[in-house]
Amino acid sequence: MQQFDELKKERMQLAAERISEIVTEAAIPAPFARYFKEEAEFISQMLDLAETIRTGKTADWTLQEWEQCNQRMYADILPEQYEHCFGNPEYAVAELGEVHGRILSFLYTEIRGMIVYAFEQRWEDLLIVCELFIEIYNCFEEEELPTYRQIQQIVYWYVSDYSDQTLACRIREAVDPTLDFATRIITEEDLTDLRYLYKYGEYVNESVLGTARFLNSLPQEEIDRIASVYTEGYRMGFVLGNKDLSKKKTVNIRYILGFERIIRKAIENFAQMGLRPVIYRSAAHSINKKEHIRIGYYGAIPNKQYEYDHKGDAAIYLDRAFMERKLGVMRSAYEEYKEQANTHAGPACVETFGEVPFVPVNKEAAYRLSEKQQKMAVELANETAQITNRYIIGEERSFTIIAFPVPEIGEQFEEIFAETVKINTLDYQLYQRIQQTIIDALDQGCKVHILGKDSNRTDLTVSLTDLKDPQKETIFENCVADVNIPVGEVFTSPRLAGTTGVLHVSEVYLEELRYENLEIHFQDGMVTDYTCSNFEDEEENKKYVRENVLFHHDTLPMGEFAIGTNTTAYVMAEKYGIGNKLPILIAEKMGPHFAVGDTCYSWSEDTAVYNPDGKEIIARDNEVSILRKEDLSKAYFGCHTDITIPYKELGLLAVLHKDGSQTPIIQNGRFILPGTEELNKPFANVGE
Repeated sequence: MQQFDELKKERMQLAAERISEIVTEAAIPAPFARYFKEEAEFISQMLDLAETIRTGKTADWTLQEWEQCNQRMYADILPEQYEHCFGNPEYAVAELGEVHGRILSFLYTEIRGMIVYAFEQRWEDLLIVCELFIEIYNCFEEEELPTYRQIQQIVYWYVSDYSDQTLACRIREAVDPTLDFATRIITEEDLTDLRYLYKYGEYVNESVLGTARFLNSLPQEEIDRIASVYTEGYRMGFVLGNKDLSKKKTVNIRYILGFERIIRKAIENFAQMGLRPVIYRSAAHSINKKEHIRIGYYGAIPNKQYEYDHKGDAAIYLDRAFMERKLGVMRSAYEEYKEQANTHAGPACVETFGEVPFVPVNKEAAYRLSEKQQKMAVELANETAQITNRYIIGEERSFTIIAFPVPEIGEQFEEIFAETVKINTLDYQLYQRIQQTIIDALDQGCKVHILGKDSNRTDLTVSLTDLKDPQKETIFENCVADVNIPVGEVFTSPRLAGTTGVLHVSEVYLEELRYENLEIHFQDGMVTDYTCSNFEDEEENKKYVRENVLFHHDTLPMGEFAIGTNTTAYVMAEKYGIGNKLPILIAEKMGPHFAVGDTCYSWSEDTAVYNPDGKEIIARDNEVSILRKEDLSKAYFGCHTDITIPYKELGLLAVLHKDGSQTPIIQNGRFILPGTEELNKPFANVGE
């Protein structure tokens, strides 16, 4: 709980009284009166809830009382209510006008963060949001309506001035295990009593409840086995990456509500490695958000369109002065928590799949960064990454990711869950052996040619790094099940020169966004053109790809080329018809994939890594990342987006040799390289 001095307590009392008056007074004109009345009511409810939690009165709440509270908090933004909600910028503009609608819709989203602050007892955060609301309300009490600039400036200085509180707290959350709000729920609550799920303050739906019920039905041995795969993958990431885990004290656990039984056991396993959990939720303050992408733990997402509508809200305040302010606060905060940062080991993530695929609607009323701001956002992300890596040293940290289905996937959820556990625990030694055969063939080539088939228009040539000593060196990493669970893939950082052609996939989901006919053109390893067919307007298609794949960069390099070998996962996806619901973590193992952005070795290129056969993987750099030795800002992009061609869309993947000959590895979606035949066995169970 944040500590309140007497002055802040007095400010809080005055703010609460003023907001309760706003609920009933009629001091401002329509249509704004309804907006401010509704928001004042919500704020008052959150302050009452915070006090109820503080005094321990929620301890006796029944499951039904918790459910009712949860529904009240999130009802407005659920899809069935969202069309008439001020959080919807389209509705806000229609009701409140073009001048004020968008920015008051932003205020709505900032106020919703009070749910988090109430549950976590963050009274200073509650206070500053209350005072922001009152200051903006006061502007509408004047005889003339405020200009957009007046409101924008209030928001700007709120975000900027309080960044030493909001941003500094976020940085501390990322490295300090004593901020243990979620950890205490996971380790101390009775997980068979589903009331615990509501004590986070996150949205709880039937999928979250169903996940918890299902995991509660499993024997402890099964939970132990699942958790062990997850935590052992994390440990092996350090072993295989030649990194010293004994220097580290904390691990960041990221998960979705409902998986607490697994996470509780994982915390025990990590403790045996000398690691304490750092568990923070996805950001509530605008300054800490990464567009619509959630980083941290969270519950069910009430409405993905709502989050997408507000991904560009930083357009209100992003300018050069704000950027310098944010970077300055970051430096100071990391300096304050440098010991915790230096002993932080990195994230261990549990992802989910099975939700209804999200197809976003681009709204004119939503904020979007200007071209100037896009360039600034790229620069800010780059500088932010440099500061982070100075304190949480890239060469010393690792990660792991594992994924499981949730009940939304359909009636066969339990069956699919069991299949997923099997996939996550496949015989890694078998894959390691087969993948070594593939690597041996790749190491003899200079390029790889990839061709789509049928309607897939891929025609791409990827250049490979030259091997100077094939007896001791290799180009590709033999990846089984450590940092990326499940097995398996072989991957490299392509040489950019000569990496040229077209990458096309008919349908792909990236960061929960759907792309139809995603097409990216490369020339010497750099993106030169891109499009998709999501929208009728070609300009909208390009904007969609630029914003969500290129993250506002003018171009990106091909940071990774890989061949996924997990045909078992592919066949499971085909069997249950869930290919469009799988996360990229699994999908990337189901065919060749290509990443735009940084390499897989970003920030740790100088750390030697070796395959199980003892050979050093030398392709850790490309022509862009090597620029780090001159100018870090030119070497990294802060993004890495994997795009997979499924086996059924693949006509040919062949190694090209300097003498003009070629060695096919995959032809018409099947492995044909001698020694890889075992990978085709699962295909016998699916018809294509």
